[in-house]
Amino acid sequence: MKDPEPLDVSKLDSIRIDPALWRGLTQRRFSRRDLLKYTGYGAGSAGLAAFLAACGVSGTATKHTTPPVSAVEAFWKKQHKTGTLNFANWPDYIDKDDNGNSPTLLKFTQQTGIKVSYHEVIADNEVFLPKVLPALQAGQDTGYDLMVITNGDPLDELLKPGYLIPLDHSYLKTFEQYANPKIKNPPYDPGNQYTVAWQSGLTGIGWNSKKIKRPITTFFDLFDPAFKGKVGFFENLQDYPNAILVAMGLNPQTSTQDEWKKAADMVLEQFNKGQFRHFYNNNYIDALENGDIWITQAWSGDIQIAQLSVADGGDGYPEMRFVIPKEGGLIWTDNMCIPQHAQHPVDAIMMMDFVYQPQVAAEMTDYIQYISPVPAAQQILQGSDPAVANNHEVFPTTDDLAHWFPYKVFKDNAETEAWKTIFGAVTNQ
Repeated sequence: MKDPEPLDVSKLDSIRIDPALWRGLTQRRFSRRDLLKYTGYGAGSAGLAAFLAACGVSGTATKHTTPPVSAVEAFWKKQHKTGTLNFANWPDYIDKDDNGNSPTLLKFTQQTGIKVSYHEVIADNEVFLPKVLPALQAGQDTGYDLMVITNGDPLDELLKPGYLIPLDHSYLKTFEQYANPKIKNPPYDPGNQYTVAWQSGLTGIGWNSKKIKRPITTFFDLFDPAFKGKVGFFENLQDYPNAILVAMGLNPQTSTQDEWKKAADMVLEQFNKGQFRHFYNNNYIDALENGDIWITQAWSGDIQIAQLSVADGGDGYPEMRFVIPKEGGLIWTDNMCIPQHAQHPVDAIMMMDFVYQPQVAAEMTDYIQYISPVPAAQQILQGSDPAVANNHEVFPTTDDLAHWFPYKVFKDNAETEAWKTIFGAVTNQ
């Protein structure tokens, strides 16, 4: 079969849009092991709507290109299902059985005949993107048909240059039927032209209650001298900078470069004192479980899974705890997208739609315990796993939502580079 022709949006007569990028329901997402994590709509569907509304940000957003509808239709008319899908995702960011197979992927193959080559290659957006951008810049296949990328700056690196294939919503009937209406039109991708949500989650603090006997309530507990050398801190330039700004009582969206420098200096001071054992990415949960660290910045779903007993299919660390600091937590969303020059785009968009089946979404949420964009998943879990369905860290209430902040949205490339320079100087020690 002839390789699909890429839709080169840079050569199309296009319009420019200026949506408010939204880092809300987004980014990370994975349990560092064989288990994972939100089907959040709290007390009914209004809960998720409020959550999504809380993720909205104001200000000038980075523009990206929108191709004409006719060009999108012409591209998709030439595409056909091939029976193959190369899927790039985060480690353990999908349900798995005792043999390490994903029931969701097996069911997808049974229903569609599409065989999935599943690659857990995204340990960090900032590490993964440089591996695929050279191919996209050269007009070549990345080797992946479907990728899960966090919204905000990482996703914008693909949206702005036109490196994603616009979606044909005639393939997304399940998505249209079951996705929460607010999920369908995120400001960072109006009308879901290029993406649909995979999962969402929270960034807060995780700790080992066997090692730390007092309650953890504030972000600045990470700076307690009693924990010197036993503290984990995120390395990526979204979680740690935004969290320290929130802890300082600042809104990341309106924060200034002078405030960034103060925040970075505060973290650098702790680093120089030996407060942190290490700057971590996806391996922090192992360090927390094996005792290398006692307290750390953490993603909600990872701690949820760590708490599970072996009998419940978990790793067996019920002493693990998670809290949103009293100063506030962070919220994010990971998104499915199809890179330009993908060899199997129809197979990819069929997977996008497949995971919006309520039963599939419920099974994934029960395992992953992050935020799912399918409200009906919670209703199913009320019958099969009420502990997950009623967990506020999986299904937050309106009060919970009031304490969450989206990640910083940058006005332009200059602001992005200033952020990376200021905060990157800390983790590059």
